[in-house]
Amino acid sequence: MQMRPRRGRGRLTGIAVVAVLALAACTSSSNNNNTSGNSDKMHQVPLTAKQRIFFATAGLGSEGDATKTEIAAFEKMHPNITVNILNLSPYSTVAQGQEENYFLAGASTPDVLYTDVTWPSQYARAGWITNLESLHPNTSEFFPAQMATGEYNGGVYAIPWYINAEGLYYRTDLVKTPPTSISALVDDAKSALAKDKSLKEGLAFEGDEYEGAVSAWLSMGAQIGTSQLSNIDTEANRASLEFMYDAVHTSKITPSAVTTWHEDYVQHAWLYGQTPFALNWPYLFQLSETKAYPAVDGHTGWIPFPSATPQSCLGGDDLAINAKSTHKAAAWAFIQYLTSLTAQDNRAVADGDPPSVEEAYDAKLYASAPYFKQERAVYNAVTLRPVIPVYEQLSDELLQPMISSVLSGEETPDAALAGTAPTVALLIKTTK
Repeated sequence: MQMRPRRGRGRLTGIAVVAVLALAACTSSSNNNNTSGNSDKMHQVPLTAKQRIFFATAGLGSEGDATKTEIAAFEKMHPNITVNILNLSPYSTVAQGQEENYFLAGASTPDVLYTDVTWPSQYARAGWITNLESLHPNTSEFFPAQMATGEYNGGVYAIPWYINAEGLYYRTDLVKTPPTSISALVDDAKSALAKDKSLKEGLAFEGDEYEGAVSAWLSMGAQIGTSQLSNIDTEANRASLEFMYDAVHTSKITPSAVTTWHEDYVQHAWLYGQTPFALNWPYLFQLSETKAYPAVDGHTGWIPFPSATPQSCLGGDDLAINAKSTHKAAAWAFIQYLTSLTAQDNRAVADGDPPSVEEAYDAKLYASAPYFKQERAVYNAVTLRPVIPVYEQLSDELLQPMISSVLSGEETPDAALAGTAPTVALLIKTTK
C-alpha cells in the first residue's frame, strides 16, 4: 500500500538531531564547501564544471523511483553534474525538522531541497533559502496559487514542483451524480449506507489533531488566507466546523473514530470499498485506477468539496536552493529540468504526481492518464493556507486543537471559533 502523509506529528528525537547534524557536517566537508558566510560572496562553481550536488527530498516506492529516473535523465543532459539524494522522512513535519537541522548547522548542502508549500516563507525570513529573482524564473508557467506559496516580501524563494489539492472522491457506482451541496453529500452518503451494508462509513476524512485536520477544514469551506487572519470568526469558517461536527454527531455519516484518522486510514477505507465518499489527495486517483482495488477501479470520481463555494485545500511540493550552496548554477539547472514539460509529464504518468506547470495538462497527458481531466478541475478551485512565517505555530498550537475540540464534541463550533480568533489575531501581529 502506498502512503504519502503530507504532514506527520512527531519531531526529531535528540539522537536523530545529532545524526542529522553529523550528516550535515559530513556532506558539507566531503563537498569541500565553506559553510560559513553568504555563498554569494564566496566562489560559485560554474555550471560547466565537474561537480556534485545534493538534493534533499522525501519519497518512497514509486515516488522515489520517479525521482531517481528524473535524476538519471538530468545527469545524461549534464554529464559533468552528479546529483546525490539526501533521503528525508516521508512524514512532512519530521522532514521539515531534518531540513531545519541542516540550516542550523550552517551546512552548504543540501544544494536543492523540496519544501512543503507552507515552509518557504519561514525559510525565507530566516535567510535559509535563495531569492531566485536574479535567475528570472518564469512564474507564469505555474498555477498562480501554488506559485504564491514560494513568494515572500516581493521575492521568489521557491518554485512549484508538483501540485496537490485535497478533493472529494466519490463512488460512481453508488453515487450516480456528484453532489453539488453539502446537504446533497449528506443525503447521498446516508442513501449509500442504507443500500450497501458492506460500507463502514459515509464519509472518510482526516480528523486526528494534526495538519490533515486543518487541510480537511479548509477543503470543506473554511477561509483563512493571509489577509483573513485578523478575525477567523467568520460565517465560512463556522459553516465548515459545523459540517465537521454534524458529520460525527448529527447525521453520523462519519464515526467518532475520525478523531484518530490520518490519510492512511482514509486511503485504506476508500481503496477497499468501505466508504462512498473520501477526502484525500490526487495520488489516490492513480491507485484507484488499478485492478488491485476492484471496489473502486472504474468507479472513481473526484471533485472540489461541494461547500457554498466549492474548493480544495492546496498542498504540493516546491523546490528551493540553499542560501549557502556554492553550486547554485547547477542547482538552478536541476530545478529547471524537474519543472520542464518532459519531466512533469513523465512523473505524472509514472507516479501520479500532478504537474505544477499548467501547460502540461494537454492531450498527451490525458491520453496516458485520463483521470487528470477531473483533477484539473480540483486544482482550479484551490484555496491557500496562509503564506506566513508562523504558519506552523498557527496550525499546531491554535487551529488543530480548535478543530479537535469540535470533532470530539468538547466545544461547539461557535465557542471554538470565538475562543481561538483573538489568539490568532495576536499571533499574526508578530509577522507585521
